[in-house]
Amino acid sequence: MSLPTVTRRDFLKVGAAGASALAAAGLGFDVALAESTKVKQQLRIAGAKELHSVCPYCAVGCSLVAYTRQKSDGSVQLLQIEGDPDSPVNEGRLCPKGATAMQLAVSPRRVESPQYRAPGATGWKSVSWDFVLDKIAQNVKSSRDATFVTTDGNGNTVNRTEGIAFAGGAAFSSEEGYFATKLMRSLGLVHLEQQARV
Repeated sequence: MSLPTVTRRDFLKVGAAGASALAAAGLGFDVALAESTKVKQQLRIAGAKELHSVCPYCAVGCSLVAYTRQKSDGSVQLLQIEGDPDSPVNEGRLCPKGATAMQLAVSPRRVESPQYRAPGATGWKSVSWDFVLDKIAQNVKSSRDATFVTTDGNGNTVNRTEGIAFAGGAAFSSEEGYFATKLMRSLGLVHLEQQARV
């Protein structure tokens, strides 16, 4: 019994046809399914208000489109956040952090007020912003006072504190970064860092 002869051209034709069929099936080229998905997407944001914003995670400035709808009780419901396809910065694309921007507003794990755990306490409690800002100011002052050095070992005037460090956020603009650096240097800090876009 002899095996059938398969030319290279026949092999490529069969392979290409099989790969095309597999790809089409895998990509969901079922017209009925595609139409039903399209209808679902249209219903979700149909009649929604379109608002434009900027992603808060880093200094790149990717544009976002948020879809909202006013509910019967007068509150606003956030339906969807996605990249803005008209933006020259991101052209509708978002990094993994930007793609999760909706969780900033709707995550059940979101902490909505400052939390404070007193020394020796076993749990956190909600406190006011005034309490937190006063606490930070007190801690900065006490740390600076305890670690401030006016002269080094050679008698040179240094006026610095190594007891405090500062890390800037990646969402800082150039002006915010400049202001933060000037403020921290005026306190005598030498350990300054900037979060890169990650």
